[in-house]
Amino acid sequence: MKIVCVGGGPGALYFAISAKRRDAGLDITVIERDPPGATYGWGVGYGDNLLDHLYRNDPDSARAVRAASALWQDQEVRSGERTVYLGRYGYSIARATLLDVLTRRATELGVDVQHHRKVDDLAELADADLIVACDGANSRVRQLHGDHFGTHLEVGRNPYIWLGTDKVFPRFTFAFESTPAGWIWFYAYPSSAEISTCVVECAPETWRGLGLDTLDTADGVRLLEQIFASALDGHALLGQSRGEPARWQHFTEVRNATWCHDNVVLLGDAAHTTHYTLGSGTRLALLDAIELAHSLYTEAELPDALQAYDERRRAALHPVQAAARTSMAWFEHLDHHLEQDLVDFAYAMSVRQGAQGPWRYQLHRATQVPVLRRVRREAGRGRRRYLALRRGETALGTDSATRRATTTAALAAPAPAPAPAVTAPDRAAPATWTTELVEP
Repeated sequence: MKIVCVGGGPGALYFAISAKRRDAGLDITVIERDPPGATYGWGVGYGDNLLDHLYRNDPDSARAVRAASALWQDQEVRSGERTVYLGRYGYSIARATLLDVLTRRATELGVDVQHHRKVDDLAELADADLIVACDGANSRVRQLHGDHFGTHLEVGRNPYIWLGTDKVFPRFTFAFESTPAGWIWFYAYPSSAEISTCVVECAPETWRGLGLDTLDTADGVRLLEQIFASALDGHALLGQSRGEPARWQHFTEVRNATWCHDNVVLLGDAAHTTHYTLGSGTRLALLDAIELAHSLYTEAELPDALQAYDERRRAALHPVQAAARTSMAWFEHLDHHLEQDLVDFAYAMSVRQGAQGPWRYQLHRATQVPVLRRVRREAGRGRRRYLALRRGETALGTDSATRRATTTAALAAPAPAPAPAVTAPDRAAPATWTTELVEP
């Protein structure tokens, strides 16, 4: 079978890896219009549940991803000079590093990864048995098929901008600042040893009131630095990604009635998007990739494989997108929630997808006591160690800097011989959703 993936993001590369692991005889090409290493955005956050899937599916790339990732412990919610804590943890990795790891692994397995190539007409891919559209929320491949996928787009109310900062946050941080024009806030987490991702959001009235709708990127970033000076500890915000200025956007939810048509199948953001307050976009694309590779391996006929993938992943995505819409709506009506005491506000934010038992609130209040917060952090450390041992991690106790140095050396080393095909792959369990930013 000849397979062409249009778009060279994490979903496309991981599908190619997963498919070649199952059947080394597949002819797979990944086509990317940008140069190697080019990527929009800064970092990707994820939790232990994704690592479990990655280690089951391809331990080699999973080890490299984990080694290049930073661990953040606890979440903090700041407003002015006050800070409240949420006792959670997670991992993050720079998007460029993730692409490097996956590109190298795909190439090792015999995938033809082509850069600087743009696809405007599917006629040039006429010899492909299967075309996998991995070209993002504004997928050109999807658009070329008119209404066959039943695409529905829904635009969110709040403007947001995806930035970086040279402040390395040790925790996942939410910072809320009151201005004469209204509330504005950011979500920040470490992307690498030197950079953190920082997503700024506000209501449209605040955006216009601050003049952010008319300022260019450089002046707008300087204004945001002043507003968030306390939370940033005087560090700079970075408004250039891939040499291009960041721009204010409105989140667009993408839904499709079907993810396959003829020999074309959608994957990742081309098939679906979820609001960034869940932080699940890359995770869901990787799970799409595993399921599509599994379906192609287990079904005898291509139409049956695409139908199986379509049914399983759309069913799994339905509750995720519903929860994402709830999360987006919660932040679009933030002023009402900020009338609460900060401790209660932080709790309401952490459980915004649904009601929780009373014990969760009591645990949240206990987390504000330093000694009890340390106890909870130690419990989290024990849980991480147990999960790492269960999935076969071998670098337990290695700090993030050492892990990143090890991965950098590995990326520079000669590629080993291709791994043998998986003869009896475990089917990844259906994706059970947890909030990546709140409950990894």
